[in-house]
Amino acid sequence: MPDLTLTNTVPQSRRVKLLAILAVAAVALVIVGPLFLDRFALNVLTRSMIFAILAITVDLLWGYTGILTFGQAAFFGAGAYVTAMLLTHVGSNPALLALGLVLSIVVPMLIGGAVGWLTFYPGSSDFYATIISLVVPIVITQLIYSGGTWTGSSSGLVGYWGINLGLDGYFRLAGLSLVAIAVAALVFVRSDAGRILTAIRNNEMRCAYLGINTNRIKILLTAILGGVAGFAGYLYANASGVVAPENAGFIFGTELVVWTALGGRGTIVGPVVGAIGIGYLSAQLSGDLPFLWQLLIGTLFVVMIIFLPNGLAALATGFRERARAGTAPRLVAEAPARPHRESDAPLLDIRNLEKSYGSQKVLEDITLSVQPGELVSLVGPNGAGKTTLMRCMTDGAAASGGIVRINGESIAGMVPNQIVARGIGRKFQVASVFESLTVAECLRMARTTLDAPSIVKTSDVLGLPQTAIDILRLSGLDQMLGTSVSLLSHGQKQSLELVMVVSLEPELILLDEPTAGLTKTERTTIGEVLKTLTAECGIAAILVEHDLDFVRDISSRIVVLHQGRLVLDGTVEDVVNDDIVKKIYSGGGHE
Repeated sequence: MPDLTLTNTVPQSRRVKLLAILAVAAVALVIVGPLFLDRFALNVLTRSMIFAILAITVDLLWGYTGILTFGQAAFFGAGAYVTAMLLTHVGSNPALLALGLVLSIVVPMLIGGAVGWLTFYPGSSDFYATIISLVVPIVITQLIYSGGTWTGSSSGLVGYWGINLGLDGYFRLAGLSLVAIAVAALVFVRSDAGRILTAIRNNEMRCAYLGINTNRIKILLTAILGGVAGFAGYLYANASGVVAPENAGFIFGTELVVWTALGGRGTIVGPVVGAIGIGYLSAQLSGDLPFLWQLLIGTLFVVMIIFLPNGLAALATGFRERARAGTAPRLVAEAPARPHRESDAPLLDIRNLEKSYGSQKVLEDITLSVQPGELVSLVGPNGAGKTTLMRCMTDGAAASGGIVRINGESIAGMVPNQIVARGIGRKFQVASVFESLTVAECLRMARTTLDAPSIVKTSDVLGLPQTAIDILRLSGLDQMLGTSVSLLSHGQKQSLELVMVVSLEPELILLDEPTAGLTKTERTTIGEVLKTLTAECGIAAILVEHDLDFVRDISSRIVVLHQGRLVLDGTVEDVVNDDIVKKIYSGGGHE
């Protein structure tokens, strides 16, 4: 099969060179800066650059992953206090300074891992994560207050000896650390793995139904960024020679969020500019206008929110998005990644399934089985329970009773990403895609669990199953791989979601009204695709539809659901000509 290559792509090497040039320029400024700056500027900028490292961690959590957090100050404070306590109570020789560096990273990472585990349990919400992030700084601060002489209580710790670098040396150390972390963050968020963060922010539910364990990713991210914040705390404790409870407090955590918002979240560079700019401006104004500077900073914040709600970086966002939208990979066919099915058990086996909301039964005594290669249409009027039945097949906690087995294995207690790993793919009634990503990036998300994405680069090759490539060609999406999903039509988004599901290489596909809102041509295309998937590829499909004329032409059998009960399961002709079905669709119900 020949490769499909799109034109007008932006070479990745050009972006790498640009980033390298900017990094070298930043390093040069950091190195020569002490030659031109006075002591006041060096002090303020050293502190601001350390805080900018923290702002990057806030941006990765909030700007990219969609988790609004006020808790990074707690990890920063933990790293700073671990360092200061070691240097104060034990000593400050080179070995202890090295130990302090290790502990300042490891301890906040452990705290971050624990906080992430408590926060991102299955079913938790981002709002809950925000609340936890408000509590953590309060808890850490109270521990500091109650630490007595070990933590200095409300007075903090001061007078210990840190790394012997001098003011110029600390400026360069902070600056070089900031450049290194900013470059690493930029490389990561532009990589295939980094786009997962944006996908989680866009549509976490779709990520789960692509088999991605979003909770694990968020826990790991919280732990790693806790370690980065702790490293910033280590730099601060050494450079300032003093740590205080407010370094771990809620107010400082809020300032980090404000700097990130002003600079422009979701950009990495924006929060760096925000932290350094606001930090330096605040220091200048507090000396020149001691009674007005906070009012001026607050006014600036309000003006920015009104006129540049996406921050200063929004001024360059248009160019950045145009550049990214022009990129597209080569499309190649890949051999199947999933092992061939060997079980003789039904692919899907549902026994006595029930679903209730309080005293109201939505599904009652549903028994159904599906074999490989079958295309089973699930029909019935609105409110019959079709979508609820779909949910019970893909969420092990959804059913109130009965059992659902996939390849002979019960899904009870499983979350969607675990069920997807068993060979189930689900397409929703309203196209569930990633609006901020390109077509190619959406398809990469679908391959995440099968082809591990790189954390440092964007691949110029997109490998998909041949069936997925065929659907792309049929829908014309093969010529739109570099197009932002937000620019696609309704029908194109429906086709894209179907390709994403097929790219999972599922054994069973669940499709909830895939032709809703499509033109006649698009409906015909979807019908042909479904027949090919089942008849030629051996994939089973359950199709929820209202249109009996559409399902008549493509189905192996039809199942009729009415008022939560399965009233008929038979061949196409048997069901279409059945008196009960005619009565249901004429509005008469059944006895």
